[in-house]
Amino acid sequence: MEKGIPSVELRSVTKRFEDLVAVDGLSLELAGGEFFTLLGPSGCGKTTTLRMIAGFEQPSAGAIRIEGADVAGLPPHRRPTNTVFQSYALFPHLSVEDNVAFGLRRKRVEKPEITRRVAAELERVGLSAEAKRRPAQLSGGQQQRVALARALVNLPKVLLLDEPLGALDRKLRKGLQIELKRIQREVGVTFVYVTHDQEEALTMSDRIAVMNRGRVEQVADPEQVYERPATTFVAGFIGVSNLMPAVVAGPGEVRLDRGPTVRAELDGLSRGERCHAVVRPEKLRIELLDAAGAPASNGLPRVEGVVESSLYLGTATQIVVDLGDGVRMAVLVPNASEAERQRLPGGGARVALSWDPEQMHVVRKSPGGYSGSDEEGHDAARGAEPKATRRG
Repeated sequence: MEKGIPSVELRSVTKRFEDLVAVDGLSLELAGGEFFTLLGPSGCGKTTTLRMIAGFEQPSAGAIRIEGADVAGLPPHRRPTNTVFQSYALFPHLSVEDNVAFGLRRKRVEKPEITRRVAAELERVGLSAEAKRRPAQLSGGQQQRVALARALVNLPKVLLLDEPLGALDRKLRKGLQIELKRIQREVGVTFVYVTHDQEEALTMSDRIAVMNRGRVEQVADPEQVYERPATTFVAGFIGVSNLMPAVVAGPGEVRLDRGPTVRAELDGLSRGERCHAVVRPEKLRIELLDAAGAPASNGLPRVEGVVESSLYLGTATQIVVDLGDGVRMAVLVPNASEAERQRLPGGGARVALSWDPEQMHVVRKSPGGYSGSDEEGHDAARGAEPKATRRG
């Protein structure tokens, strides 16, 4: 691929289904060999975007290019892409190796070349010993590996994956996340991955596009999306939502509705503009208020509230604190020892939460008018387990 030409490029792409705008003016550029994830709740437009890249849907407006070539009007089989679906879509009457070889035979590739390439892909996905078996004789994870090998054997320039691990149990899914990333790095193909699972996106992606109601609210690497979300939707959808309503009080300052005025990077926000301050649960400190209503002073910004619930998560305990006016904060405390865990404040206790100033990030309200704390988000009040960031 010529240097500087994106592997996949979408320019002002819109898709309408009668009165419904499924994708609204979407523009993206994907580099060659990138693991790029479209992340968002059901109905946000991520699968429709994938289907337009694949050719199963045509955009109502805008342009789609793959390695610089306009693919408008090209059917799926004439595009340099392959798609892996959640349903596997394997032929039950064919063996594993015949399933993998199917596309090559349709292209009339020479038999020795088919044998070589099929063997190489089965070795890559760890299924060489299963080559003669039928799909019904395999586990769900093995069937998904067959579907992946069948797509990769055709040497696509772009591999499209539509929630391919969604039908698998959690333990198997986590194992395959690691395998999928290893395979992607090995083959060097551009992967476009669709999921609503935040952990999957954070674990595997080079970059993530967080989608909401047909639009992209942020495109960044996993750590940036988690640590410095751009909007209330991104902050609420990625991990546990800790959103403190605030207003810009002046240059470099915001005044919390339920707390003090604190220093903050405003990123273009103006005086008097409404916003939210975000502090992730693992960054918060929690202290009991004494009889005088004050914890030991640590000189850090703080808010006060009442413990609403405490949830044991195994490696950590999550404490939800009600600040009043419907504002709740989740605190994640590592379970270093049973004795320390027993000393944590219980329901009804008055506590103070504090944080290092650099751990607080200010976000704008989502342009979609949507906080991100829906059934597929992670509302702190429900005690959902936060997601870990990817490092390296």
